[in-house]
Amino acid sequence: MVRTIGQRQKPGKRRAKPRSPSPRAAHREPVASDQVVLVRTPGTKGRGGGHDGEAWRIEVNGKRCGTVFINLINAPPLGLHASIQIYLNLASQGRHIGQIAYAKAARASRYDTIYAHMQKANIASARAAEQAGFVDTTPPEERQKVMVWHRGSDSQGGPVEET
Repeated sequence: MVRTIGQRQKPGKRRAKPRSPSPRAAHREPVASDQVVLVRTPGTKGRGGGHDGEAWRIEVNGKRCGTVFINLINAPPLGLHASIQIYLNLASQGRHIGQIAYAKAARASRYDTIYAHMQKANIASARAAEQAGFVDTTPPEERQKVMVWHRGSDSQGGPVEET
């Protein structure tokens, strides 16, 4: 388009200034095992509720920082088995709370064999489960990582602190 002398160029849309990511703490101090307490809760359907499920609230120094639950599920290739899931608040991640919660929940559970299913790319969760006594038993055809814990074979030992 050709502009005449009297026409002005229309102002273009301004781009929003890109937001720089907020810095995360480079290193968070790990918590001691005795600071992490599992408080038993009734759970909800699919999250530790019902007669075959177990659920706990994870607290550190009295502050809620996540939840862990165990459900009895029937999924191939394992069939009927106890499966543990853990969810930590973002602010609580990276402080070894997951590792301690995996170990305490497994020992507090009524099940003697517990499986943990997670995405293969979830390295932090796999490392936490391994340090809590879970062993990688992923079959080659499985899409997810499968780890198992057997009562009596955990390396954590000691009493379970549960309220």
